[in-house]
Amino acid sequence: MSTLVNKATSVLFVEHIVPSLALWENKLGFKRVAEVPEGDELGFVLLVRDGVEIMLQSRASLAADLPAVAAQHRDSASFVFIEVPDLDAILARLGDSEVVNPVRDTFYGSREITIREPGGHFVTFAHFTPPPG
Repeated sequence: MSTLVNKATSVLFVEHIVPSLALWENKLGFKRVAEVPEGDELGFVLLVRDGVEIMLQSRASLAADLPAVAAQHRDSASFVFIEVPDLDAILARLGDSEVVNPVRDTFYGSREITIREPGGHFVTFAHFTPPPG
């Protein structure tokens, strides 16, 4: 059977990329592996850590590249769900991030927290405990 999908990466559209880098690079340790300018600012950034990718693109860059998409996406926030091996390590790095939903244990077996990143998007970090036995 052939592969149907090789990879999926979230693209978060933001007004300005630099404020979001405070979370993704400074707090969570993602590395910038590609960037594209848009005028005097960053228009696009690809961030990677441990095989996980997040793309940030400015709304100005989106409007220049795909105006029809930009017109329909204007104020939409995305929701990114990230499974992590150690939630306490993430909590130690989040600092003064805006917590939308504090740490909780879910009915589906995860311990998680949801924040709003500086670009306005919701990010849940979840740790799943293996079932006993």
